[in-house]
Amino acid sequence: MSVGRRAVVTAGAGLALALAGAPTARSQGHPRMRTLFLAGDSTAAQKYADAAPETGWGMALPFFLHRGVRVANHAVNGRSTKSFLDEGRLDAILTAIRPGDLLLVQFGHNDQKTADPTRYTEPWTTYQDNLRVFVEGARSRGALPVLATSVERRKFGADGTALRTHGAYPAAMRETARASDVPLLDVEALSLALWQRLGPEATKTYFNWTATEQDNTHFNPPGAIEVARLVAAELLRTHVLAPRETRRLDDEIPTDLITWPDAEESRP
Repeated sequence: MSVGRRAVVTAGAGLALALAGAPTARSQGHPRMRTLFLAGDSTAAQKYADAAPETGWGMALPFFLHRGVRVANHAVNGRSTKSFLDEGRLDAILTAIRPGDLLLVQFGHNDQKTADPTRYTEPWTTYQDNLRVFVEGARSRGALPVLATSVERRKFGADGTALRTHGAYPAAMRETARASDVPLLDVEALSLALWQRLGPEATKTYFNWTATEQDNTHFNPPGAIEVARLVAAELLRTHVLAPRETRRLDDEIPTDLITWPDAEESRP
């Protein structure tokens, strides 16, 4: 069933939350693995060998989750809420998602592209409308939707203050989460605070700065790991995941655990 913006079949929120809170649902007497589906943009997406050392934080998220929670990373470079929906990518997730699973949604970077009508959304209207499509789609399958504000870019003022770059989109997502009774991971606020603590120079070692590129949006392995740590800690703080479902939140994670498959390999 294709998911339209105005025609998503919505299951009762109470039922969805009850199902999503049961990660040990059993099939033939065995615990069923719970899946966290990730819908988002290039900051979270799987990267391939031709892009290394660029690393999406979704690649590092499994390091902080127990084996009973797997990550299905459907985030794709360059997508906004609009283009992700228009390309049928939510439909693909909803075909696979099951009761008790999670749908974690992080968009905003590309919704800001005012010059691109295929991606642009207005924060207080079409952006919120699209977020509700993700929320209602997950609930219609008995899964738990979770909204995450966009991770901040690396941008500092002349006085060394870390600056916000996402305009009204984080506030619009916060309002949507409140109105729809959806757990919110405030990754924008947490990442901004992290960049402020690190400062202008140290943050360069978290972003994709190379000999040929100075990228203040995308991460290298250390940056992806630290953003994934923020996400996992928020999943725990908001009770989306139980303590038994997270791990190593305070541990140093070796960056050589990050790997980039060949570009021709299958992508979600």
